[in-house]
Amino acid sequence: MFYINLPVGIIAFLGAMIFMRETRHAHREPFDFIGFASLSLAICALQMLLDRGELKDWFGSTEIWIEAAISGVAFYLFIVHTVTTIDRSFLNRDLLKNLNFTVGTVLMFMVGLIMNGTLALLPTMLQDLMNYPVLTTGLVTAPRGIGSMIAMFVVAPLINRVDNRLIILFGLLLTAVSMWQMTGFSLYMGMAPVIASGLLQGFGLGCTFVPLNTIALSNLPRHILTQGTALRSLMRNLGGSIGIAILEALLAENTQIVHARLVEQLRPDNPLAQAPYLVAPFSLTTPSGIAALNAEVTRQAAMVAYVNDFALMMVVATGSIMLLLLVRPTSRAGAAVAIGSTGIRPGQAD
Repeated sequence: MFYINLPVGIIAFLGAMIFMRETRHAHREPFDFIGFASLSLAICALQMLLDRGELKDWFGSTEIWIEAAISGVAFYLFIVHTVTTIDRSFLNRDLLKNLNFTVGTVLMFMVGLIMNGTLALLPTMLQDLMNYPVLTTGLVTAPRGIGSMIAMFVVAPLINRVDNRLIILFGLLLTAVSMWQMTGFSLYMGMAPVIASGLLQGFGLGCTFVPLNTIALSNLPRHILTQGTALRSLMRNLGGSIGIAILEALLAENTQIVHARLVEQLRPDNPLAQAPYLVAPFSLTTPSGIAALNAEVTRQAAMVAYVNDFALMMVVATGSIMLLLLVRPTSRAGAAVAIGSTGIRPGQAD
């Protein structure tokens, strides 16, 4: 699977070498190695903490305490260095003074969480709980990408005609509705709910990409526009990675909690846990029947945990709408600059 990236990377490299020209006599900011190193170390330690926390019983593990300490100290050093450094800070403080950029970056973080979180949860749910083959899982989840592609075609011509805040509001509302649909998933549903919610979510998220870039970048001075674009990409990826780690941790924890609650009723003195209510292959008297019953309880508990994760992402999508109240309208000239920085022209999909 990893080799799939090789031909794409080779084509991208050749394309950059052939078609892109080096900019001469451009102003170059001095590289802030201390800021870069402290931020990288903080993010790396935080990611390790989130990824391994569930496995290591969180703060009952020395490793998690070490990773938390490293992340906290590195973030502190980065903040202090950024505040006290005047000429060559890795993070230009002018970016944080721009309200639209700050709010737009937070929104992009939320979008990354929802987008990558769903992408991580849905295939495992379909394959592990509903026994979908790998190919079928890919085909069922493909409409999500199709929805995003359609949204890009629809939204791009509207950037200079409609208030971008309204487009983002529409996209977040569709995303929240799709997550609400996913909270109704069950082990006995067909493919239709997965396809419908995926198409709706893809279209909703697709409606937010270009307008968010426009709002966040349109008012930035040109000399920090590149850094703003890079920081937004970082926050989107960080939102996805942190979101996946949190959702997977909640999935494992909620599965254990729901499993414990379900098995409380599976005892010999409960009439509903006896025949004819409890049919083969389930049984409380034979090892094979107990094993089959435990497997089914685990499956049901995992489905509840997935639904809880989808509900959490619905809350995130709904709560993100409130941030739009802080966004200020953008000018058409600024929108053109922001769209150009994303490589998308009106009428053209990325």
